[in-house]
Amino acid sequence: MTDGAPAETEADAAVTTSDQHLVPVHAPRGYQVRRSVLAALAIAVLVTVIVIERRTLGRSLRVLTNLSLGWFLLAVAAEAISLTSFGLSRRRLVRVNGRQTGFGSVMMITYAANALSISVPFAGAELAMVFSYRQFRRQGVDAATTGWTLAVSAIFSTSALAFLLVIGALAGSASLASAAGLAGAVVFTIPGAAVLLALRFETVRALLHRIIARLVGFSRSLFGVPANGVNGLDGFLDRVASIRMAWPRYAEVFGLAVLNWAADCAALAFSIRAMGLPVPWHNLLLVYGAGAAVGSTGITPGGFALVELALTAALTATGLHRSPALAAVLAYRLVNFWLVLVAGWILMAILAHRPGSPGSPGSPGSRAAG
Repeated sequence: MTDGAPAETEADAAVTTSDQHLVPVHAPRGYQVRRSVLAALAIAVLVTVIVIERRTLGRSLRVLTNLSLGWFLLAVAAEAISLTSFGLSRRRLVRVNGRQTGFGSVMMITYAANALSISVPFAGAELAMVFSYRQFRRQGVDAATTGWTLAVSAIFSTSALAFLLVIGALAGSASLASAAGLAGAVVFTIPGAAVLLALRFETVRALLHRIIARLVGFSRSLFGVPANGVNGLDGFLDRVASIRMAWPRYAEVFGLAVLNWAADCAALAFSIRAMGLPVPWHNLLLVYGAGAAVGSTGITPGGFALVELALTAALTATGLHRSPALAAVLAYRLVNFWLVLVAGWILMAILAHRPGSPGSPGSPGSRAAG
């Protein structure tokens, strides 16, 4: 299993094995209806989140009247660099077998998946993974490469955050906070290590298969899905595990993953400066890690409210006054949460109306000849 990426379905397999016989046809009416429904859903979710959280959004917007525009624009630029580096890392991975995937398409998928992740509590990250899987398949990337890309991307992302937390722990001035940073680094490393072991060692993969089989059986007994159970899962996992990439490329992807988190942390630093406050550089990574840890729980959409509380408390612990610290956090979340949310759901609606690559599952421009 590849960190939330579903196994290749029989329909996907049929498309993959018969690419050479694909012929163009007109888009089916049902497909057009599904695209319209997805676009409408994207707009509805965006409006719903804005309405529900309108008070906090209003407070965040009012913060703009009291901050330095230059520093705030730097925070926006840093957040853009953060998401761009994440998109570039995925693009490097998805091209492992020579498949050329456009940078614009990858970035649209990245923004839309992030918006989905921060909009849904508890299952947001998993839904974003499934969404990314489907979108890459629509771009014509084969199922094994897509699953491998998402798995390695998740491993490197959590490992990069753990790496930054270790640096923060070593640079931190408070022993208790440093210990918490090291503990957090270990927690973030465990899931990635488990997936990596499953990809590399057949015995671990067999154990993972048994666990997945039980979960799938439980799902089928309650909901009747997936209809085909774990058929084909062994072959899919073997294909994913067989994909290799040169070590310099792995280093490049890891560097981009580190830049992703570091640029987001820089956005927090710029937001603090935008409020005219001193940046607690020695403890900044630990402060940032506190927000990232709370946000990863998925209890609220994008860690909404919880991240604000955690970051404000952490900044207050470094010596900043609570009221200006909260204002700095609200400015940061305007960039880190609200702008990503709005841009992502707009791009989600656009993606819903874009045809897939010829031969990709669900593409209106192709079908497998009988």
